[in-house]
Amino acid sequence: MLILAKAAMALMLGFVLSLVTGLFVIPLFKKLHFGQSVSRLISKRHLKKEGTPTMGGVIFIIPVIVSLILLYIKGSIEISYNLIIVVFVFLAYALLGFIDDYLKIRYHNNNGLSLVTKFLIQMVIALVFFYLFMKGGGEPTLSLSFLNIYIPLGWMFGIFILFLLVGTTNAVNITDGLDGLAGGLAAIAFFAYGIITWNAGWLEGYQEVAIFCFLLTGSLIGFLVFNTHPARIFMGDLGSLALGGALASVAVVSRHELSLVLIGGVFVIETLSSLIQIISIRQFNKKIFLKAPLHHHFEELGWSEQDIIKMFWVAGFILSMAAITYGVWL
Repeated sequence: MLILAKAAMALMLGFVLSLVTGLFVIPLFKKLHFGQSVSRLISKRHLKKEGTPTMGGVIFIIPVIVSLILLYIKGSIEISYNLIIVVFVFLAYALLGFIDDYLKIRYHNNNGLSLVTKFLIQMVIALVFFYLFMKGGGEPTLSLSFLNIYIPLGWMFGIFILFLLVGTTNAVNITDGLDGLAGGLAAIAFFAYGIITWNAGWLEGYQEVAIFCFLLTGSLIGFLVFNTHPARIFMGDLGSLALGGALASVAVVSRHELSLVLIGGVFVIETLSSLIQIISIRQFNKKIFLKAPLHHHFEELGWSEQDIIKMFWVAGFILSMAAITYGVWL
């Protein structure tokens, strides 16, 4: 019962603080002209979103950090090592996203940082996380707890973490193309990892990491009040990169890396659709999808934005519940 009360408290605290933050941030960003530039290559239906404030990730990032500080001051949580490295990744990718968004706003285009520069910085952050994870006693082992199989990877585990963090951050970024799509899927994913992590009693600071997940879930729900169709603000790269990095780092510290394939299943499918489209066009000069990633394919088929989002949210929820069954029950 205490666990349920703490989870509910974290959800509510994150939700309320994100609502308050949003009420201040949106008018401020409009005044500062922090508007999104919409690419003409995307569906014409998106052109009306031109000028909508971006960098809305601060609406869920600030409440999480403020909540953690308040809870620590109150003595409700301890600052564990695993919580520190998760928050480090969360903020490091947020800073990278902020720089990218700022350049887009300043030059009124969608270029931002070059792909090479962004990719290199993402790798550096992932490598720092791997170093901190190993220094904190992490084991370079891939576990299949359901089958009681543990695979020692040695230095290959570093490459695996590199792939996981960089891949997840870009997957969330790719999915962030419709109002509320990435935010809703991320809320479901962090809620699932909150439940899974709270069951990992052997993990140092498992309660704190779980509370982080629930705080972020509540903050994302508050953010969706402003981000669902028609969106009053977009999360931007600041938000999507932070969410992807935090999601992957929680998966690693909780030793449920493979569960991320299920919990982040929609993110994976969205990324694969883009990858398949690129390979098909370059190698065979043929499109598999009308437009990639997958959510744009459904738009081209004539689906409404709200229907696509609801379908993807339902898929994400079902996959996350399956992952919880595997990660907690089985």
